Amino acid sequence: MNLDTLKDLLKQAEKFNRTSKHIKAEALAKSALAEIENVNTGEEYAVVERKTLHCSTLNLLATTNYQRGDLQAALSLALASLDIAEEYALSESKTTAWNVLGKVYSELDSYDKAFEYFEQALATHKELGNTSEAGRVTGNIGLVYIKLGSYDKALEFMEQALAVHKEFGELSFVARVTGNIGLVYQNIGSYDKAMEFYEQALAAQQELGDATGVARIIGNIGNLYNSLRSYDKALEFMEQALAGHKELGEKSSVASVTANIGSVFLNLGSYDKALEFYEQALTLHKELVDKSGVANVTGNIGSVYYFLGFYDKALEFYEQALATYKELGRKFGVALVTGNIGELYANKNYEGYTIAIAEEFLNNAIAVANEIGAKALLVGLNKTLANVYENEERWKDFAIHHKKYIELKDEVNIEETKKQDAIREQRKAVELAKATAAAKLTATTTLLHKVLPESIATRIIAGEKDIADYFPSVSILFADIVGFTPISAGMPAYVVVRFLNYVFGTFDTIMKKHGCEKIKTIGDGYMAVAGAPIPCDDHAERMALAALEMQQEIKLPDEFRAYLPEGVNFGIRIGLHTGSVVGGVIGDERFVYDIYSDSVNTAARMESHGEADKIHVSEEFLKKLVMVNGEWLMDETDDLSSLTITHLPLTIIPRGEMHIKGKGKMKTYFLEKNKLEYNNGTY
Repeated sequence: MNLDTLKDLLKQAEKFNRTSKHIKAEALAKSALAEIENVNTGEEYAVVERKTLHCSTLNLLATTNYQRGDLQAALSLALASLDIAEEYALSESKTTAWNVLGKVYSELDSYDKAFEYFEQALATHKELGNTSEAGRVTGNIGLVYIKLGSYDKALEFMEQALAVHKEFGELSFVARVTGNIGLVYQNIGSYDKAMEFYEQALAAQQELGDATGVARIIGNIGNLYNSLRSYDKALEFMEQALAGHKELGEKSSVASVTANIGSVFLNLGSYDKALEFYEQALTLHKELVDKSGVANVTGNIGSVYYFLGFYDKALEFYEQALATYKELGRKFGVALVTGNIGELYANKNYEGYTIAIAEEFLNNAIAVANEIGAKALLVGLNKTLANVYENEERWKDFAIHHKKYIELKDEVNIEETKKQDAIREQRKAVELAKATAAAKLTATTTLLHKVLPESIATRIIAGEKDIADYFPSVSILFADIVGFTPISAGMPAYVVVRFLNYVFGTFDTIMKKHGCEKIKTIGDGYMAVAGAPIPCDDHAERMALAALEMQQEIKLPDEFRAYLPEGVNFGIRIGLHTGSVVGGVIGDERFVYDIYSDSVNTAARMESHGEADKIHVSEEFLKKLVMVNGEWLMDETDDLSSLTITHLPLTIIPRGEMHIKGKGKMKTYFLEKNKLEYNNGTY
């Protein structure tokens, strides 16, 4: 097999690696390695070329094992490549090996070693003028800072990497780094910013046609919703990601997303479903010989059994996970699971409850966490140990670890202990931001439906802007509280607010019942419409019945009547008019739905020229009211006051022609209930 054939073989192996087909990649790379190690030649140029290819093969195998979670094998292979590269002064091969070693040591939680190798790779790339490759290493350094919880530094390096990739037009890396920046914001609880960067990354991956990248980012968005405790949305996105990875045959990613779905069900307390998905993920990780994935899922299964109260099973899985983490040298995993075992032995419900063993495991976990500087993990471990000592009334030991817990909590409060507050605050920000950008978050939808008509809220969420509609025929109501000024003058401020809430709350209920829409309140005034924003032919009938019920239903409780001045009666004055309007949403941040036209002014005049406890209506409203199925019940030339409305419980009282301010002479009428029995808005 000549060198060109070997190069082609390695290219095929790299392609398998990119699509998570690590076993096939390893098989091809091992085949190439066997051929390379058996080639003999005395020509110096061929030796250098062969050694370069030898290093490339070892680095590829190291990468394959790194991606499968076999970190010790990856470490050994990368070091072997580095030895050859240093012996033959192969600068490019050295930088590749250093980059792999940096990633391996980062996973082994040996961050100083990771920085050491990344910095050597970065310096050499810069020396060689490999600006693009330097950008990739810079991004990897940013990922280490994420693990350290140094999010400012993580953003600094990732933004540098992003600038380089944009300069060179490397769209694939632009998309990847953009997604990683989203991960930083998710870790610090800035969920609106995280979503912003995830969406940018998703759009870039879709434009590139990178199905793997699309599925990866969709999975990240699912994890974000899991952090937001929007579990339905989390499952929706994770299932999309899972389907994408399955279609692409990416078993490693399928295993990871399957495990993440298990974690969502664990958060929901659906332990049977959590176990189902964790076991599927465990099977996949074992098939892939992904030891890191096996350890992670095994530990999660232990946690499920712990919450179910099956403590022996929990211990069995914890011990399996711990053994694998130790084999891999994954110190963070060792500390985490060791702490879980300590917590188990400290649980009085466990038959094996033993304080001495609990103390031993928790102290061991603290020692490992201290070694790697995992402060966030140390917060929980010290708190757990302090609780153990408190239960045992070992007050001196309790004081030591409780103090340490407080100190550590203060050190990491930005990232961890304030995270729940950040979740709540950022959720509000997400809801408002996504409302203006056509978001479809359930919480935002609920919020918009509270401040806008449902149909309008739905249109905003769908992305519609500049909402403005013309309605040729609607019925408009204005109502106010007669004598509000003297009534409210003797009330304390908090009683005035409760009084208005009571009155307007009753009106809101009546409007909803009759299919009308409240528009707004102005002081003691109330405005509503029927026939907008959803058109209907019977809007006059709906509004007439609603107005009649408003007059009948308002009965002031004694707590408000006690404040009524002597000689002042509580009453409602109502005006109705029918005509055309324009309805639309005003405002960029604080949305308001309102209607506008001369018809609105006329309805307001009907109210202001009306009388207490009466419904004052225009002739236009009355004409619309007496139409049934679009047909008049009488000739338009007839005197409307002589009409008997057989289908409505209303009596028409003509008021005659009168001067209406700003409108001139108008014929107007009062509507009153007829003699039929009225019972809670029905006849």
